[in-house]
Amino acid sequence: MPSYPTPSHPRQGPRRRTLLTGAAASAAGAVLLPGCSDSDSTDADENPSATARLRAGAAVDSKELLGRYDAVIAAHPSLAGRLGPLRSEVKRHAAVLGEGAAPPASPSGSPSASGSPSGSPAPKPAVPEDEKDAVRDLAKAERELAKQRGKALLDAPAELARLLASVAAAGAAHAYLLTEGDK
Repeated sequence: MPSYPTPSHPRQGPRRRTLLTGAAASAAGAVLLPGCSDSDSTDADENPSATARLRAGAAVDSKELLGRYDAVIAAHPSLAGRLGPLRSEVKRHAAVLGEGAAPPASPSGSPSASGSPSGSPAPKPAVPEDEKDAVRDLAKAERELAKQRGKALLDAPAELARLLASVAAAGAAHAYLLTEGDK
């Protein structure tokens, strides 16, 4: 028998634990429900050209990063095994970001999100002679791009913001994996 007094009659109605659990589930549902709404389409409809330009700029940035990976692998073939999986992910990011993006070229020749004039190919990146320096440069590029995407997602519509956040997180993880090999 418990050392505390128990009521002789069974309680009527729900128990306190049941009420608290139900209230917590209700609150969580209220918080999560707006994220599941159809607000994505309204965000994208408000300024589709800005969204398409942001997405196209992000795709160009990923393609430039892919070019850096290719240049490092070409200069240091012994790194192909280590860099290959990360390069594949960057290639996938470029493809996903390029889906539904507006062409990056504009009649005025304004700079893209990456800062290079649209329409002109990005210059081939210089690859350091030392493998460790080349990998450090890749890690730095991944970190900078992840930071840039983190800032860009603040102005992006919900669906694109989620995509940019995911790609930025992957880029930060790539930077970590690239620098972890130095230890």
